[in-house]
Amino acid sequence: MASRRKTNPAGSSNALRGDVLRVLGVLKVATTDQIQRIAAPHQSFRHTTKKTPSEQKTARTAAHAGAVSDLRKHGLAENGGTTKGAETLRNLTLKGLEAASHELRRPLSEMGGPARGAGSTGAAHALSVNETVIALLRPKPDLALLAGEPPEALAAARAAVEAPDGLGTIASYATEVPLPATGTWNAPGRGGAQADIVVTAGQDGVPLLFVEVDNCHESAEELAGKLEKYARFFRRQVKDTDGKERAMWRTRWPAPGGQLGYDVPHPPVLLVFHRIGDRNPDRTVPRLADLTRHLWQGMWHREGGFHSYDGKIPIIATGLNNLREHGPAGAVFWRFGRADMQILTDAIGNPRKDAADARARQAHKARQAAYEAEQQRKAERKAAEREAKRPACAQCGAKFPDDRWKAARDYPDPTPHWHPTLCEDCESHARAAALQAEQAERERREQEEALAARKAGGWFARFRT
Repeated sequence: MASRRKTNPAGSSNALRGDVLRVLGVLKVATTDQIQRIAAPHQSFRHTTKKTPSEQKTARTAAHAGAVSDLRKHGLAENGGTTKGAETLRNLTLKGLEAASHELRRPLSEMGGPARGAGSTGAAHALSVNETVIALLRPKPDLALLAGEPPEALAAARAAVEAPDGLGTIASYATEVPLPATGTWNAPGRGGAQADIVVTAGQDGVPLLFVEVDNCHESAEELAGKLEKYARFFRRQVKDTDGKERAMWRTRWPAPGGQLGYDVPHPPVLLVFHRIGDRNPDRTVPRLADLTRHLWQGMWHREGGFHSYDGKIPIIATGLNNLREHGPAGAVFWRFGRADMQILTDAIGNPRKDAADARARQAHKARQAAYEAEQQRKAERKAAEREAKRPACAQCGAKFPDDRWKAARDYPDPTPHWHPTLCEDCESHARAAALQAEQAERERREQEEALAARKAGGWFARFRT
């Protein structure tokens, strides 16, 4: 035990250190509070009897703070400055990123670099990115780990468990991901973008989502410039391993489901606004929508009642506070060009087109069923007509089977042993009767011949005497 304490003075377990590596491997820089809320959400409902919120936070984050301390001893983590609220920021070293890549089962080339210096100005943007990840992820507490806690804490934890799920796991996220318009993934050139967050959670209906977080410091024009860079990256073609040209993003991430045929939109981009700065997103977003109309506006199909978005970017906006409260399943997402707020999966998708496609599939199925029914009726009529022509046995009236019918048609002339108007059973009886008659006729003739021979023999004998 003493040697273990010497190796890990804070006494953290392998599991706790693994939690920290996974979270910091994704977030790059975070507070122990954010690490705990992702890695051990049940702790948020413990220590509720402490006198002050500060004491509660210290108690619930103590284990992960100890894990970070032990990682620091091994050169895997370091302190990266402080937030404006005087919380210590933590980040991984290069050695720590390598360890995190094993924990996340992610290539080291996709881990990015250490976040040194991020805390020199409080890391406000990085913290907002982390809060966006937490709001999308919505970690669920394990109620089994809260036995004995006060009823109000259990009720709050149960409410969190019963709330709609979030997207994926921490391994479904990546932050500070370069999107090179020139250069390579590992050495991006000029003119590219950097995604604050990339989400791959196909199991939850979000195969691929790029997220930009704005603390309401940037103007609509600045944000439009970023989206232009996204568009440039999405349009970039590179030669894939099979020698074929493909969109560069498809060589790294899966293509969102349903993007086949003539309607192939680019991956969606979600803008999350955190009201810290002076700019009002209620004014920024409409202006941004106007500036980027050429990037997102679809083509209206009147006959189907939907837009198609071939080569367009689904751009969606929401606020961090709404995202925290309602999560991805809440109708708090506005897609540029649409009238109503939607849940995330509807906002990034095309429900009207999906409905039109479903109607088209249903209509096709109905046409196919009608065609098959008509074909069945025709087949039945043809079979009935054919059946009406089927010959019957002249003796017993039984219908001929197909092979008998064909033989009777091919060989219509009767012989002593072939009766084309009889079924097989009657023909068998007829043949037997014919054979019996032939046998009787032979016997009759033989008897007559014998009788004649005896008579002839009698006359000869008379003359000899």
